[in-house]
Amino acid sequence: MIRASVYIITCTARNRMRQRLRRLREPRYLLGAVAGSAYLYFAVFARMRMSSDVAENGAVRRRRALGALLPGLNASGPALFGLLLLVVAAASWVFPARSSLLEFSRAETQFLFPAPLTRRQLLMHRLLRSQIAVLFGAVIMVFAYPGTSGGGRFRAAAGMWILLMIGHVYFTGVTLARAGLRSAHPAGRRIARAPAVVIAAVTAIVGLGVAREIAARPVTTFREAVAALATVSTQGAPQVVLWPFVAAVRPILSDTLEEFARAMPAATVVYVALVLWVLRTDRLFDSAAEDILDRHAREPAKPAARYRALPVGWVLALTGRPETAFVWKGALQTFRVIDRRVLLRVVLVLFWLSAVVVLVPRARGFAQMIGVLTAIGSGFATLMAPQLLRLDLRQDLQHLELLKTWPVRAASVVRGEIIWPALVVTGIAWLLGAVALFFSAAVFSSTEVGWRLSLGIAAMILTPALVFAQYTIHNATALLFPAWVPAGSGRPRGVDAMGQRLILLGATWLLLVLFLAPGAIAGGLLWVAFYRSVGPWILVPAALVCAVIVAVEVLMATEAIGPAYERLDITSVERPE
Repeated sequence: MIRASVYIITCTARNRMRQRLRRLREPRYLLGAVAGSAYLYFAVFARMRMSSDVAENGAVRRRRALGALLPGLNASGPALFGLLLLVVAAASWVFPARSSLLEFSRAETQFLFPAPLTRRQLLMHRLLRSQIAVLFGAVIMVFAYPGTSGGGRFRAAAGMWILLMIGHVYFTGVTLARAGLRSAHPAGRRIARAPAVVIAAVTAIVGLGVAREIAARPVTTFREAVAALATVSTQGAPQVVLWPFVAAVRPILSDTLEEFARAMPAATVVYVALVLWVLRTDRLFDSAAEDILDRHAREPAKPAARYRALPVGWVLALTGRPETAFVWKGALQTFRVIDRRVLLRVVLVLFWLSAVVVLVPRARGFAQMIGVLTAIGSGFATLMAPQLLRLDLRQDLQHLELLKTWPVRAASVVRGEIIWPALVVTGIAWLLGAVALFFSAAVFSSTEVGWRLSLGIAAMILTPALVFAQYTIHNATALLFPAWVPAGSGRPRGVDAMGQRLILLGATWLLLVLFLAPGAIAGGLLWVAFYRSVGPWILVPAALVCAVIVAVEVLMATEAIGPAYERLDITSVERPE
C-alpha cells in the first residue's frame, strides 16, 4: 500500500503542476505567479543569502532581548510552549473542528474506498499524502524567519514538521473520538471517551498547580504571570503530565545540534504514539469513513457546507427593505453551519477568565495577558476577518443565475450581501475590544483613564466603518473583476493564487486608506479645533464624524457598483474547481 500511495502522490503532484503551468497563459495567473514568486524570493530566499555570522548574531540578540523582557523565559521556554500546546489540545474538545486528514477527495472515495483496502491502510495513505504539504509549509515558515543559520533552519524545519504532524494526527484522533461519543455501541463510546478523560485530568492537574502558585505568591504583572506559569510547568506533577507536550515543542526550540539530537527521539515517540492511537480506533474510523461515503453520495457536485434543519427564530416579514431578506438569508446560513453552542462556549470562556482575574486579586498579572491578546484579536478581526469571512457576493456569485431572477435593485443586492458578514465581524471585534478595554487598566497602567476610555470607545466606533468599507471593496472587486475572485467557499492553491491574493490584499488596503482619508481629515480638524478645551474625549466625536463619512461613502459606492452587477455575465464568474 505504501508503494501505491507514493505512486498516487507522485502522479497527483505531476498533474497538478502541469495544470498550474497551463493556466499561466492567462494574464491574471501570470501576474499572480510573478507577484507570488517575488514575495517568496524577498521573504524567503533573499534571507538565505545572509551570512551565518550575521544570522547567529541576530538570533542571539533576539534571545537576549526576549530574556531581558521576560527573565527566565529562555530556560523555561519549552515548558511554557508545552503548556500552550495543552491549552490548544483541551480547546479542541470544547471547540470542535474537522481534521483535514479525514477529508478524502471525491477521487479517493470513488477509487480507494471500493478497493480491497482496510480502513487503516486508507488512513495511512492520508498520512503519507499529508507529509509533503506539511513539510513544505514547515520549510516556508522556517525560511521566512530571519536571522538563522543553515543548521538552525534545518533544525527548525525538522522541529516544525514533527510538531505540525503531531497536531495533524492529534486532531484526527479528536475528530474520530468526538464522532465515537455518539456511537450506538458502548465499547465505541468508552474508547472515544478515554482520551477526553485523559486531557481533562491533565488540565485539572496543571490548573490546580497554577491555583496553588497564585495562592502562594501574588501575580500582579505580566512578567510575574509568565514566571508563575513557568514555575508550575517545571515542577512536580504538572511537569510529569506535561512531558508529551513539552517533548513535542522541544525540537523546534533547540539552540544547538546536540540539543536537537536529544529532543527529536522524544518527539518522535509522541508522534508514533498518536499514530498508533488513531490506528487503534478502527471502529470509529469505519464510522467516519461511512459518513464520508454518505456525504459524497448525497452531493454529486462539489462538496458544500453541511446544513442542518433547525427551528427558525426569525420569521421574515412579507414587506420591508430588500436588504433585510439578504440579512435574514445570511443569518440562517450562518447558524445552520455554525453550532450556537460553540459560540456560547466562547462567550462563557471569556466571561470565566475575566471573572477569575477580577475576583482573585493575586491573579491580576494575568489581566495584562488577556488584555493584550484580546486587543490583538480585535485588531485582527477588524483588518483581516473581512478577507476570510466570505458570506457575501464572493460566495453567492456561484448562484448568479438565481440572484438575477430576483426583482431587487442591484444596489440593494450589493448592500444586502454586505450587511450580514460585516455585522458578524463587527460583533466579534466589539466583543474582543470590550474585553481589552475592560483590562486596559492593567495593560496601560501609566495611561490616564480618560485616554484609555476615549481611545477604546473611538476604536469601537471606527470598527464598523473599517469593516463595512472593506466588504464594499471586496464586493466591488468581485463585480468589476470576477475572474480574480473565485466564487464559493473554495480557494485556489499555488504560487499564482497566492500572488493574486497578495495583489488583492494590497489593493484593498490602498483603497481602504482612500476610503478613510476624508473622514480622517474631518476628524483631525475637529481634534485640532477642540482638543485644548475638551481634551482626549474629542476622539469620540472625531471618530463618530469619520464613521459617518465612511458610511456615506459606502452607500454611494454600493449605488455606483450596482450597474456592474446588472452587466455581469454568468459565464464571466469563475466557478469552484
